Amino acid sequence: MAFKETLNKEGPNPKWASALQALWHDAKGDWEASHNIAQDLYTTMGSWIHAYLHRKEGDKWNAGYWYRQAGKPFPGYSLEEELQILVEANL
Repeated sequence: MAFKETLNKEGPNPKWASALQALWHDAKGDWEASHNIAQDLYTTMGSWIHAYLHRKEGDKWNAGYWYRQAGKPFPGYSLEEELQILVEANL
């Protein structure tokens, strides 16, 4: 996947949509930077990324709220799988 190949860079491609930039920061291990972007995305995708980030953080209650806002069920698969699904949905 071309996305993974960018993870050796200093930052995400500035031409990318904010949602993909948020996912890039998360994939690089910068939860805070990812969350800062996601919380300002007032879209279904922004809510889904926000949900994923709070799930990753271990805040199931907050994650559940954001999954409901995104119209998504609370996932029964791994965080790694969800990140891949989110990235693919944004490419």
